[in-house]
Amino acid sequence: MIVLDVLTAVSMLSGAVFCVLGGIGLVRFPDVPSRLQAATKPQTVGLLLVLLGSALQVGPSGAAGLLLAALFQVITAPVLSQLFGGVAYHIGAREESTVVVDDLAERLGAPHD
Repeated sequence: MIVLDVLTAVSMLSGAVFCVLGGIGLVRFPDVPSRLQAATKPQTVGLLLVLLGSALQVGPSGAAGLLLAALFQVITAPVLSQLFGGVAYHIGAREESTVVVDDLAERLGAPHD
């Protein structure tokens, strides 16, 4: 029982750290594509770790609901990030000084600024 409690605590604290780091990146990064990176990857991993810690403490029926929440997060976060990134690219909401190679401009033609 002690091992389970320690695993739960480590998982939940790690998830909280990932979420805080993602929030800091969301505030500190200069443009929309960078912020989307900070908003999706660490937040998703953080939520999955928190849900794992919770699943270790609840019964199988509660863990099934947490699994569904994790699955929904893993499916929707990248899709929404891709949609927001495409819109941000088309309206020009990016820091040009941070772009090294713009492969998307070659595919789409000149961006709509």
